[in-house]
This record gives sequence, C-alpha cells and structure tokens, in this order.
Amino acid sequence: MFKFVPTLLFIVMAGLSASCQNPTNNKNNQALMENQNQTKNPYYSRTDTSKLNVSDAEWEKVLSEEVYYISRNKGTERAFTGKLWDFEGTGTYYCAACGNALFKSDSKFGSSCGWPSFYQAMSANSVAYHSDNTFGMVRIEVVCGRCAGHLGHIFDDGPPPTGKRFCMNSVVLDFEPDSEKAK
Repeated sequence: MFKFVPTLLFIVMAGLSASCQNPTNNKNNQALMENQNQTKNPYYSRTDTSKLNVSDAEWEKVLSEEVYYISRNKGTERAFTGKLWDFEGTGTYYCAACGNALFKSDSKFGSSCGWPSFYQAMSANSVAYHSDNTFGMVRIEVVCGRCAGHLGHIFDDGPPPTGKRFCMNSVVLDFEPDSEKAK
C-alpha cells in the first residue's frame, strides 16, 4: 500500500521545484514575451480563420522555443507550472501560434489536474481531433482548427453540460480579457 509514496513524493517535489524555477510565473514578463512573439509571427491573426499550411521549419523561425515544442512536437508542460492553469480572468483564449479563437472563459473550470481545463470549444471549427495512442494510452488529441498545432487532449470526465474536459497546455494559449466597454 505504501510502496508508491516515494514515487508520488518525487513527482510532487519535482513539480514544485519546476514551478519555483519557471520564468513564466512572472505574468507581466510572459505577456511582454507573447507580444514580441506575435509581432514577428506573420501567421498570427485573431481575425483570419483560414486554414494554414506552414512548414515546421517556418514555424520554428516564428514561434518561441516553448510554443514550438508544445505546438509542433506535441510536447506537454509540467502540471501546475503553466501561466493559465489556475487563472480566472474573463475573456477569450487564443492559439499562441496562429491567433485562432479557441475557448471562452465561461467554459473554463477548475479540474485540479494542473492544466487549464474547458468543457467546450468556442466553435465547431476552433479545434480538431486526432487519435493518440502514444505512451501506451488511448487518448484524443486536440489541435488548433486553423494551424493544426497541438493543444492538449480531451477526456470524458468534465462537468455538464458537455461532460468533456479539454485539458490544454498554457504555453500554447494566449488570453485576452474582455474589454471594460463590452461589460
């Protein structure tokens, strides 16, 4: 019964250590970095919804190292370290690679899994789905509907009304708060 405790303790300590060393915990610096990345990325648009066909070599030139790793190489950030996992702002979440609108904040919920979780995408075209059988697991990968960049996975353990949990990586999400005028 107790033989898993050392492993669990190591995982928890590694996560805490990573979150203490994570430079993205400084949200102002992270926002500044995102703005700089968006200005050098000619494919980033929050209004253009046309599908993109861009080579990985080109993405590597215009994306930050972190966004490229998650988006193009199907990476995963460590649980509880991302800038948005417990964020509660009101607004819209966009793809950090291409600017595609993905989720509204009213579909975000606290799943305690360590990554931002949503129960529905913004529209049917916001995301696409692929089978993912890596690491001996059967999962459904969620990709951006515009640039096909990896965002995370979807599970059937979310809240009503959909029962879905879109478990996303913070690194590949940009957040824009609702304007005061819209309220």
